[in-house]
Amino acid sequence: MDISHLNRKEKRDGGVRHKQHMGESLVGDRREASPYEISFQDSVDWRLLCKTTLDSKALAKVSKAIYNNYFFEMFVEDLPMWGYIGDTVEEDFITEAQGSTGKSFLFPHLHFYLGYNRNKIVSAKVTTDMDRRVDISDMSEPIDVQFSYSVEWFEDELDWKNRMSRYVDSRFLPNSFEIHWLSIINSFVLVLLLTAFLTIILLRVLKNDFSRYMELDDEAMDEEESGWKLIHGDVFRFPQHTTLFCAAVGTGNQLLCVTFAHLLLALCGVISTNRRGSIMAGIVVLYCVTSFVGGYSAVRLYRQMSGKLWVRCILLQALLFPLPVLGIFMWVNSVALAHGSTSALPFTAILTVFALFGFIAVPLTVFGGILAKNYANPEFNAPTRTTKVSREIPTDIPWYRSRNFQLLIAGFLPFSAIYIELHYIFASMWGHQIYTLFGILLLAFILLVIVTSFITVALLYFQLAREDHRWWWASYTNGGMTGLFIYVYSFYYYYHRSGMSGLLQGSFYFGYMSIVSLAFFLMLGSAAFQFSLVFTKYIYSRVKCD
Repeated sequence: MDISHLNRKEKRDGGVRHKQHMGESLVGDRREASPYEISFQDSVDWRLLCKTTLDSKALAKVSKAIYNNYFFEMFVEDLPMWGYIGDTVEEDFITEAQGSTGKSFLFPHLHFYLGYNRNKIVSAKVTTDMDRRVDISDMSEPIDVQFSYSVEWFEDELDWKNRMSRYVDSRFLPNSFEIHWLSIINSFVLVLLLTAFLTIILLRVLKNDFSRYMELDDEAMDEEESGWKLIHGDVFRFPQHTTLFCAAVGTGNQLLCVTFAHLLLALCGVISTNRRGSIMAGIVVLYCVTSFVGGYSAVRLYRQMSGKLWVRCILLQALLFPLPVLGIFMWVNSVALAHGSTSALPFTAILTVFALFGFIAVPLTVFGGILAKNYANPEFNAPTRTTKVSREIPTDIPWYRSRNFQLLIAGFLPFSAIYIELHYIFASMWGHQIYTLFGILLLAFILLVIVTSFITVALLYFQLAREDHRWWWASYTNGGMTGLFIYVYSFYYYYHRSGMSGLLQGSFYFGYMSIVSLAFFLMLGSAAFQFSLVFTKYIYSRVKCD
């Protein structure tokens, strides 16, 4: 609201732009100092903020914002406070049916509750005064509005280190802590069931296979050889597009390191979770710092696959994830600029991110690749020899063993273990809410990786049993299917839970959710493939092969 036309006696200075941190710029925050004057332990019963006159145009704008449930956000010592700017009241069903929208009320008075422990502010809350609300339903004539506020200080026993704990029960935040544990219990039960499945069924089948293969003599070997034993000469035949495959595995390993490191740092309090944008800034910095992991693991696997163009592998790994991010960013930033939104990144923030990538991420990726080329073990150590001519793959298979059905199972089961927690993560990301349960989130992510790996290994056994040796890309895509399910779920959340609409919000939502889904695809695909590789080497090392 423009109050520049008011006299100095009728207003207080405000709107002073704060210096932006990189994280705040990335998430589109533009903080300004408010005109509210608050002194430590100085309670105020009532104080005038300003007086202004709202004309018909301003009343229509404020009324529309109230109808759309707009709310303000303030910070005191990095403690956020929320409050609605007004409220609407429907008169009755009869008048509403005749086209009346009820009355709109503006809240011009704010009451601040500030708690302190010794000399530190540990809690902050703001409320509105219903008795001082202003009826702005009649927009035919200008309305004089007097904005005011009051401050109440109280001594709080809450410790400084636990000051964010109360936001779990805030009415603006998810308030069902038990539901988070329900999500964890759901995931844990699924892990137990899958573990029992692998232990009791899969390992018993493998044990029977081992016993049968060991008891056969050399003369009967050729006649009795079937199932996964039959393709021992093809199972370690390297996949097509090895450069892309190794780059995808390396990028997935790097994103796994970023995720685990970020959750651990947030859990330990190293990364501030109460400052908007710190999580995004942490992700950018950690991605650059862990780039050597991606370069090392990609080139190491590439050399084990007898690859010669290791420089190309490094470049592909360095750009495999940033290039899609850059493409999505260019689109959504252009849309934000066209709409005049603060979500458009300023030039300094863009320059900072490019500098981090160019001077930290790329050199570390090259360093990791060179380290793998010179010092990593180049031997793949396959337990069986690969034949020169690949074996024909059977095509007559039942529908429940088809590739499409495998992809459906591979994505659905891990997604069912996280969908409850996923709702709160979406609410935090797109509802401008604070997520504080990083311990639960870390446990949920670990369970997700375990579930995905178990499912992929089980599906891999069935694939090998039907004599299909093309398991490399299959295991990777099976593991990454959860990312696709997350993106499909994002459509449901957008249309039924978010309340968002329009080109600007839709571009940001679906654009950045595609990046998140791609990251999950790469992370879980890499983890699933590496578990599958260990499993495949193990079962073929236990049987005698010519």
